[in-house]
Amino acid sequence: MTNELEAEPDAAAAVFGDRIDLARRFTQALAEHGEQRGLIGPLEVPRLWSRHILNSAVAAPFFTGRVADVGSGAGLPGIVLAIARPDVEFTLIEPMERRTVWLTEQVDALGLDNDVVVERLRAEEWAKGRVFDVVTARAVSALRTLIPWTAPLARVGGRLAYLKGANVTAEVDAAEKQIRRFGVTDIEIHVVGEGVVDEPTRVLTATVSR
Repeated sequence: MTNELEAEPDAAAAVFGDRIDLARRFTQALAEHGEQRGLIGPLEVPRLWSRHILNSAVAAPFFTGRVADVGSGAGLPGIVLAIARPDVEFTLIEPMERRTVWLTEQVDALGLDNDVVVERLRAEEWAKGRVFDVVTARAVSALRTLIPWTAPLARVGGRLAYLKGANVTAEVDAAEKQIRRFGVTDIEIHVVGEGVVDEPTRVLTATVSR
């Protein structure tokens, strides 16, 4: 496998619409600098569009209002969603300095003007209250760990919208205790991106009821 960026999939322009140029710029920057700066692994560049960028972007309809992306890392999904949804505010929560530097650089370089804020801290260190309409995370941790980190950031009646892998149903079963403890209800698993990406994205949504 070469380490060259894969060709832009035909679906990308349809997914991003008039924001496709921003998506291209972010993808190119991540392809050029991501491995060197410890943001992505060495095998990810040849599948960056299909495995990461579009995988994140097809979840865009699940977000509204004020959103927190916990463990934003390279900006997956936070930066991608902020590109796809200029009508939504995003707070990118990430504890590692090199990653927050990257996130801040990208927000500035892309000129994202939908109030995209980078916060260097762990989710459990958040002290500004339950202010988010939606809290998301991708490739961060299993639900039994993720729910205690993220549910306390969502307002009562707010939502969780996690991008998860194929074993999400087993994760739900394993997190039964945390689901009850944090008042997580109305759990649904959505499969999105079929016919758009090779491996559809699974989005678990839930309501934080108390």
